[in-house]
Amino acid sequence: MDITKYGLKKDNKILNIALTHSSYANEEGGEHYERLEFLGDAVLQLIISEYLYKNTKLSEGEMSKKRSSFVCENALATFADKINLSKEIKLGHGLDSTVNDAISADVFESVIAAIYLNSGYIKAKEFVLDIAGDDLKKGEGFMSDYKSYLQESVQTDNKSLNYNLIKETGPAHNKTFEVEVIVDGIVYGKGSGKTKKEAEQKAAYDAILKKAGGNK
Repeated sequence: MDITKYGLKKDNKILNIALTHSSYANEEGGEHYERLEFLGDAVLQLIISEYLYKNTKLSEGEMSKKRSSFVCENALATFADKINLSKEIKLGHGLDSTVNDAISADVFESVIAAIYLNSGYIKAKEFVLDIAGDDLKKGEGFMSDYKSYLQESVQTDNKSLNYNLIKETGPAHNKTFEVEVIVDGIVYGKGSGKTKKEAEQKAAYDAILKKAGGNK
């Protein structure tokens, strides 16, 4: 992606900071991205919140859960991969040259902050929606550990939780699994995926959305 369309040149000082890991700054001197990451996280939260408010009819709780699925590490690392951001990140010699998802996610947020500070909110929003817009329109969110989240919620209410495999279709090399999650004998959510684990995560996410919306 051409970053210059958002008002940032390759030699922009704030962009260079946004792409600099603390390990590199410790070895070479200068600033690193962590303060920008803090700001970028807030700007991203606002952009996603505004999008959900204007483009969906979800309840407050549902919007909160949906937003979480678009600002989690998995989502941000995916967005960073779309623009090959890992190739631009400056790491110190003490770190493996391979950028992990956590670093990619952090730098994506710091770049949002750099655009925001240099060019304003509108350009920052344009940057995010150019990358994440298609995923937001689909509304599916990104996989996170929804099972753990649901488990913690159920434990708080002292309820039982079980996952049941409903259906298994397709040839051996390309199966699809459908799973339901049951809380205290009531089906709270359903999900399907190419693995049982993926199907269970989607069922948990479905249950979280329904729980947030007050549906039983």
